[in-house]
Amino acid sequence: MTRQTLNHDSPWLLALLATLVALGPLSVDMYLPAMPAMQAAFDTGVGKMHLTLSAYLAGFAIFHLVCGPLADRFGRKPILLLGTVIFVMACIGCSASTTINELLWFRFLQGVGACVGPTLARAIVRDIFGPTKAAKALSLIAMLMALAPAVAPTLGGAMLLFLPWSSIFLFLAAYGALSMVLVQRYLAESLPQKQSLHPLSVASNYALLLKDPFYLLVTIASALMYAALLTYLSSSSFVYITVLAVPVEYFGFVFITGVLGYIIGSGISARLASRYMPEQLTVMGTLLGLGATLIMWLSSVLYPLSVPAYMLPMVLFSIALGLVLPNSMAVALRPFPQIAGTASALLGFIQMSISAISSALVGLLLTNSAQPMVLTMVAISALSLLLNVIMYTRHQRS
Repeated sequence: MTRQTLNHDSPWLLALLATLVALGPLSVDMYLPAMPAMQAAFDTGVGKMHLTLSAYLAGFAIFHLVCGPLADRFGRKPILLLGTVIFVMACIGCSASTTINELLWFRFLQGVGACVGPTLARAIVRDIFGPTKAAKALSLIAMLMALAPAVAPTLGGAMLLFLPWSSIFLFLAAYGALSMVLVQRYLAESLPQKQSLHPLSVASNYALLLKDPFYLLVTIASALMYAALLTYLSSSSFVYITVLAVPVEYFGFVFITGVLGYIIGSGISARLASRYMPEQLTVMGTLLGLGATLIMWLSSVLYPLSVPAYMLPMVLFSIALGLVLPNSMAVALRPFPQIAGTASALLGFIQMSISAISSALVGLLLTNSAQPMVLTMVAISALSLLLNVIMYTRHQRS
């Protein structure tokens, strides 16, 4: 990789964008094995610890509405750098927190900073690859980005054997700082045309998106699938470590099979992108996702204390996510090249808002059983499939 900015044909460009997208999953997955230890350190309950994820997702969601219009006005690169500065400072604040309320505040700020990476990476892909090649590029980025959740829980668990939980957030701060250096040196600005930042213009852009039925249907449907994933992730440390007695140092290995599933799903999506419409692939993916959650429910009823009963169906669900998420993003952003940043931002806001609500509710319901997690995943996946079928049917008629 040279010192110049990366051109559009460079494979390193997708790797750099994947690094930015990984800010999100790293901030969620890496601290999961530390949640029981943090719960003890802060002398709080399971529900309050779930709020540390919900606070992060709330910050992640809200700042979408700001960073999208800012990126459409001032460019992708400066907003990426600004958000990553906030992320680094918030990670340091998390590591120094002495009360659960301090941690909740800094997790909110961490979400604010982390949202710029995934949001603007999607917008950059739309800027560079256009409406037809974006789905394949997003699928390839998803394959690269999947390394983050594969490594993060295992690395977090290994660090806890020798270091306090605060070291996880210091590691994330260092990752964010490195991302800033890479963006500054190698990422070229891709904004095709500056948009007005006048409140009426911004409101008009959001109104345009909210009035588009295809945009809303595919965005909410993909957000529900992502919310099902976050429901699983937010409950996983409680289910595996507390209920199923998985040692903390082995907790990360539980995720590897799921990550492999996501890589497989993203690879299948990239290969099928030239043969099927993105709308078709999203329906296929949500159908597989519902089937996976139903298998998880059945196996958890028959074998409630079995690790494979939850882990193996999650492989199928991860394959489904690899099909759904890149293609949903492509469908949502395709009609809006001039406001791709705003369209990507609203998509992320809806996605993270629904995820924050679902993870908070499941945290209140969890007691000594995984059933609240599993049943929530089934219900969310069924609704996602219904919306995608409606979207596809309307697309066929238009």
